[in-house]
Amino acid sequence: MRKKISVIGGGNVGSTTALFLAEKHLGDVVLTDIVEGMPQGKGLDMYETGPIHGYHSRIQGTNDYKDIAGSDVVVVTAGLPRKPGMSRSDLLGMNARIVGEVSTHIKNHAPDAIVVVVSNPLDIMCSVALEMTGFPKERVIGMAGVLDTTRMRCFIADELDVHAADVVALVLGGHGDSMVPVISTATVSGIPLTQLLPRERIDAIVERTRKGGGEIVALLKTGSAYYAPAASAVEMVESILLDSRRVLPCAALLDGQYGISGCFVGVPVKLGARGIEQIYEVKLADDELKALQASAAAVKEDLDALKGMEY
Repeated sequence: MRKKISVIGGGNVGSTTALFLAEKHLGDVVLTDIVEGMPQGKGLDMYETGPIHGYHSRIQGTNDYKDIAGSDVVVVTAGLPRKPGMSRSDLLGMNARIVGEVSTHIKNHAPDAIVVVVSNPLDIMCSVALEMTGFPKERVIGMAGVLDTTRMRCFIADELDVHAADVVALVLGGHGDSMVPVISTATVSGIPLTQLLPRERIDAIVERTRKGGGEIVALLKTGSAYYAPAASAVEMVESILLDSRRVLPCAALLDGQYGISGCFVGVPVKLGARGIEQIYEVKLADDELKALQASAAAVKEDLDALKGMEY
């Protein structure tokens, strides 16, 4: 039986995610949005691309959440995009209401699905999705670390003029300025990054990684990144649907790991058919562990702020 993936939110991230899913032959795709006609038009356009690109996935656009019934995975991209000068925290109340409503529909129509959250502020939206669906924590996962890590890999590859596929990197923590690029684990074909670059160049890469989303927002002026976020979400969905058990940095609800409890932060996890099948507690340098815990504290501040809002 063919797998079914629903993407909620038909904007740039959602529609690109739907296309990438189809191109990887991962299953049939349902693109859902509240704007009448928009997901239907995009879905039909992508479906008609199939004979040229060689995929046969059915892509259905809909305004009716009943059409997500039977989904194996639901990718949540719904929400307002970040604009120049706007922090992820500015999006907190607005997107919490949107993701809260979406999560209720997922609970009602796709109660067995695994949920991959892409909406920002990412770590907080994961908490909203977990609360409103009531799903086990293993089935609510945030897309953040994969995106931040791929950006870091690109920046390292550019600096060294090497193939990005040979770069191994890891970015942990909250999806924002407090994220933690882990230099102690960064390598190029097994060679530690610290042997290849001076500290000031590494620091510059770390800073650019932290500001990676904002850099694109500033360039676009009227939107935010969508190609790399979509590709990152699809990498997670692929590992889940194929039971590949890839070890990827994702936002997970922690319960004591790294000295952190009660919030979603990016950590290495094994992704398989049951969702998060294992959380890996990597031995970090002292300064990296402190930075990760500080990042979690920043996420908790936003969680506390959210408690005073209605959504």
